[in-house]
Amino acid sequence: MNGKKYLIFTYGCQMNARDSETIAGILNSLGYSATEREEEADLILFNTCSVRENPERKIYGKVTELRMLKEEKPELLIGICGCMPQQEIEQERIREKHPEVDLVFGTHNISRLPQLLEQAQDGRILEVWTEGRTEESLPAQREDDLKAFVNIMYGCNNFCSYCIVPYTRGRERSREPDAILAEIQALADAGYKEITLLGQNVNSYGRGLSQEIDFAQLLGLVGEIGGIERIRFTTSHPKDVSDRLIEALATEPKLCEHLHLPLQAGSDRILSAMNRGYTSAEYLELVARIRERIPHIALTTDLIVGFPTESEEDFAQTLKMVEEVRYDSAFMFAYSPRVGTQAATLDGQVAAEVKKERLNRLIQLQNKISGQVSHEYLGKTCEILVEGASPKDPRALFGRTRTNRACIFPLPSGDPKSWRGRLVPVKITRALTWTLHGVLEEETDAKTVPKGDQRSGHSGNGSL
Repeated sequence: MNGKKYLIFTYGCQMNARDSETIAGILNSLGYSATEREEEADLILFNTCSVRENPERKIYGKVTELRMLKEEKPELLIGICGCMPQQEIEQERIREKHPEVDLVFGTHNISRLPQLLEQAQDGRILEVWTEGRTEESLPAQREDDLKAFVNIMYGCNNFCSYCIVPYTRGRERSREPDAILAEIQALADAGYKEITLLGQNVNSYGRGLSQEIDFAQLLGLVGEIGGIERIRFTTSHPKDVSDRLIEALATEPKLCEHLHLPLQAGSDRILSAMNRGYTSAEYLELVARIRERIPHIALTTDLIVGFPTESEEDFAQTLKMVEEVRYDSAFMFAYSPRVGTQAATLDGQVAAEVKKERLNRLIQLQNKISGQVSHEYLGKTCEILVEGASPKDPRALFGRTRTNRACIFPLPSGDPKSWRGRLVPVKITRALTWTLHGVLEEETDAKTVPKGDQRSGHSGNGSL
């Protein structure tokens, strides 16, 4: 494979991004090198997502566009991997409608890529495993040298009625803590400063392992690793947030004050139909407990509008919840039926124009709240992990607060690259909806900034 080049298109969640790093690592070990130009590539892979219909349409559209390039360059290999091939209906679609695709594999057999590439030289190959196993020795080509994703578990056992993930990622499987800690120690030794622990429901970590350990205990062990300055995690299911996890968020110095807590809907009737496992009152009580212990925490969420049978009153309950919780930001989507899920078979599918109108109203409300929350940072000093020069201004530095807000401030001196990876205190002087602007407080040691980004506006009762 020496001298050959590859191009990977990645869609979907952080788990897919991490899988693409593994795929790139395998390809590099085979002698491939990366390219960003399609016409240079000998192998083009699409690492796919199945959570919503729109990304699937984009993927198939892009694959179709490559037919002409394939005709000009017959030796080019085109592959589809990730979540889409885990569904039989998509396997059949690829077989029948996309003859330009040479290679298909899923989420469970990435380790088989070297063998699959060899087989694809002689003809189309489709190999998708229905069950997964944990591979601990696969190489990785990290996208970043400062921040890294680390899988702590795979799969999901919750079976929310709208979600395809349990069918594409399989059942929950936790990695052994020693393997996780060894990976993070290696990242620390390589100079990484921030890690994000990944799982479909990190709160379920530890179930099924021979060693008795839960997620809060794992966080404590990760916090002991020298060199790592910040710890994040995603995603956290509301029904499984423990008091031990809340206490860890409040007391572990390296654990960032940011919690992604998917609500999905505000109506109890819709939450029950979604099989979410909590009511709106239980969710609000959880938020109150979290904010009582960590007043300055940033809460973000996922929201779905137009779930089957959702009425205007149901949607009004979602708007009410958003107003009460006051999220820093939210991922908001119109419901997209997924073949194989329970919700796709329900009567009462909401019309597309209704979903679009409700989504627009929700986005407007959340954008207003996000701007108000951003304004609370004015005059406060935040710890910023510098990532480098601002993409829009080479004379400014860019980084993020512990609460994951983007922040831009003037470059004090030197090369922006020399500031990368430094934790610095920045006083916020301007607050836009999504971005903070400030000035470096040079006389202040960043380590003296109290744990948490200091902003006003969140009272001890959770601002409910």
